[in-house]
Amino acid sequence: MKNIGFLSFGHWSPSPQSGTRSAADALLQSIDLAVAAEELGADGAYFRVHHFARQLASPFPLLAAVGARTKKIEIGTAVIDMRYENPLYMAEDAGAADLISGGRLQLGLSRGSPEQVIDGWRYFGYEPAEGETDADMGRRHAQVLLEVLKGKGFAEPNPRPMFPNPPGKLRLEPHSEGLRDRIWWGAGSNATAIWAAQMGMNLQSSTLKDDENGKPFHVQQAEQIRAYREAWKEAGHKREPRTSVSRSIFALVNDTDRMYFGAEANDRDQVGFIDKTRSIFGRGYAAEPDRLIEQLKQDEGIAEADTLLLTVPNQLGVDYNAHVIETILKEVAPALGWR
Repeated sequence: MKNIGFLSFGHWSPSPQSGTRSAADALLQSIDLAVAAEELGADGAYFRVHHFARQLASPFPLLAAVGARTKKIEIGTAVIDMRYENPLYMAEDAGAADLISGGRLQLGLSRGSPEQVIDGWRYFGYEPAEGETDADMGRRHAQVLLEVLKGKGFAEPNPRPMFPNPPGKLRLEPHSEGLRDRIWWGAGSNATAIWAAQMGMNLQSSTLKDDENGKPFHVQQAEQIRAYREAWKEAGHKREPRTSVSRSIFALVNDTDRMYFGAEANDRDQVGFIDKTRSIFGRGYAAEPDRLIEQLKQDEGIAEADTLLLTVPNQLGVDYNAHVIETILKEVAPALGWR
């Protein structure tokens, strides 16, 4: 059995060909798609965060709205760039969104990826400390967040407060019990996956990672997940960790599917360089259900993970994306033992 959800980047464009022509369209349709996905039986609604781009950015108003409109589906991010975040303010926002949803928040974090502007985090008021890289700063912000999410008091109370305080040092409010165990880290390498395990975070692995040994992407991803699980065991954490992978998967069952994705050329891995690091991009899948099932049986990365996030083409509208999700859930997942 696998948890199966969707992952939306929330693209929008004023182009007449786009089903999301404004930021309002992208946000409101994201809520509607989460509602539709829950009705179809999907397990998760996840959103990517990008700054300075025509995409979803500030996640917590959206997550709170989705939480208020749904009842069962997990709501999450994949991922939030921690170079841009004030971890204390973030803890308050995350606590509020989690309480609104009844404890369904699954918060994916990362040190970030190449952005739309140079050193965009500087515009948000953040600078790496002396001797730090921007990636170090992102990981440091994440560690602060993890600490305050424990709910322990750390701030000295005012002896003459406006309102009465509980005894002892004060914690951030609202505090949502259990959220600390639902924090994920988006790892682009084996080393950062191991670090995430040591920190007690769940693992998110997307369709991109450092090319560390020249093997096919899905094989490297499976190795990354196994290294993470071994590091988790060595760290001695009490709970079982979760792992997720994301994929572009389209079952071609009608003429519209074939028009959009029948000529997909993304049927093999690609290798390139990001920030001077050799990186491997995993293939996508688009085929009739029977052929698609056989292809997915060979994907070792999916086999290793307990959660699969389907990346959706959000600019094609809520109805079409609901169809994409439904087709995978009904035509593909049962044959693979995912349902």
